[in-house]
Amino acid sequence: ISGKVLEVGEDTYTRKFGQPGIIADVLSLTNEGHSEAIVGDLVTGEGVPENYYDAIILTQVLQVLPDMGAALENVFAALVTGGVILATLPTITQVSRYDMDRWGDYWRVTDKAAKLLANKYIPGCSVKITAYGNHLTAIAALTGLAAEELTRYELEYFDPDYQILIGILAKKQNSSNKT
Repeated sequence: ISGKVLEVGEDTYTRKFGQPGIIADVLSLTNEGHSEAIVGDLVTGEGVPENYYDAIILTQVLQVLPDMGAALENVFAALVTGGVILATLPTITQVSRYDMDRWGDYWRVTDKAAKLLANKYIPGCSVKITAYGNHLTAIAALTGLAAEELTRYELEYFDPDYQILIGILAKKQNSSNKT
């Protein structure tokens, strides 16, 4: 993660994994409690500059937006050529009460759905979709166990029938979105 980075809600991953000299922006729907944040909306694109960011981090964001497709199109437009989208989406998980009570919690997807979304809404990107999870991690997620309570093997074992998290890495190859 380097250059100009946009992260939604907070800059936790930008600070943790970003290279020195990074320029970090935090996107928020309002400036309430976020005096330094950029106020914008991924679904409408309002307040999100086009052709500006080298990386956009969307950890557990897309599922709380009513229109993931529109958000992906606007995120694509905000990237410079060569820029990357780093996103995660939940599959087997409880509703996020915090999000549900504020703006909604709409979607759960599989690796196939994530690929379909990427192909349809960000066609100018090379995309890698990775699913994570197994029956034990699904049970742990649903019962509130922390990752630290499981062994590395238990966390890393993958069973495609128990996807709990989908990772998306998309790199913008060109500047035109064909949708």
